[in-house]
Amino acid sequence: MDELFWLTDAQMERLRPFFPKSRGRPRVDDRRVPSGIIFIQRNGLMWKHTPAAYGPAKTLYNRWKRWSRMGVFATIMTELAGQA
Repeated sequence: MDELFWLTDAQMERLRPFFPKSRGRPRVDDRRVPSGIIFIQRNGLMWKHTPAAYGPAKTLYNRWKRWSRMGVFATIMTELAGQA
């Protein structure tokens, strides 16, 4: 398996405006979770095979599922493609 993937500070600054506001409880680390989601998707892994460095697989899956339903990832891709 490849080395673990981590978003850089510059990448996080570009993505942060697209993240939904946290409601109630503070969100789990905004760098760790998206980095883990990208790693899982890029390597075609099942959620249960999430490396421990990214935290619990259930957290990654829940964020991916919730943000996908909200259209967050689609908006990120559209906006970044338009900026390129």
